[in-house]
Amino acid sequence: MIRILILVLLGILTGACSGSKVEKKGFQVSEISESESGQKIVGLNIDSLKLETRPRNVLLTNNLVHRLTPIYKVNYNSKTKKSYTGSNYYHLTWGNSWNNNFMPGFEAVYGYNFVNISHYNNKTRKENKLFDKPVLIKTLYYPAFSKDTLNFEPVNRKYYMVSVYDEDTNKDGFINVKDLRRFYHFDINGMNKKALIPKNYSVMSSEYDSANDFMYIFAKIDKNQNGQMELNEPTDIFWIDLKNPKNVGVQFRTE
Repeated sequence: MIRILILVLLGILTGACSGSKVEKKGFQVSEISESESGQKIVGLNIDSLKLETRPRNVLLTNNLVHRLTPIYKVNYNSKTKKSYTGSNYYHLTWGNSWNNNFMPGFEAVYGYNFVNISHYNNKTRKENKLFDKPVLIKTLYYPAFSKDTLNFEPVNRKYYMVSVYDEDTNKDGFINVKDLRRFYHFDINGMNKKALIPKNYSVMSSEYDSANDFMYIFAKIDKNQNGQMELNEPTDIFWIDLKNPKNVGVQFRTE
């Protein structure tokens, strides 16, 4: 019995060590060098940033015309030299049924090194990317394929929302989870990007209010303007009216 426990513990430790060597989420966006003392120096932006990417499966929306394809950064194992990409994972529902959707009328997908979203219009036969250049996507909210209801009424979403790291806000040469996380709205064609939360905030989490069909966003303001979220910075709460997501406001502001 003791021998079995030792083997299990060794397996856990080995897995933890190998997992820690997997590259961190994100990618380099500026040239980085070291001074004579070994200090990191972040230089010029990399103008021609080109990442090797691969599409995953096609996401079905509730409108037959509109289809989405998540795009992932290609990663390489330093030991085996084999390539791999992230996979689509789906956030679970808030607790009610809603046809197993995350929120009424919305599915929410995420994955490792998720860097862009392709929109395709089956009617015009045209494709466009939601972002002009690679970003690090935390969560994509899109109209669920299955029919859904809220308070016994049909609900039909006609837009997308994306939680994303899209700028090297802390100026360390990388876009990764240490930067400020933004929250955007796109129309059903994957265009007309609009920030739903001010850009000097970093989004933390969200809650759903089914009575009002509101989404509450908890976000920390970058009070010291160092481009990263810190626990001691104030947390404010914003509301987003999901019936009309351009209608937003402040639920709670730290004094």
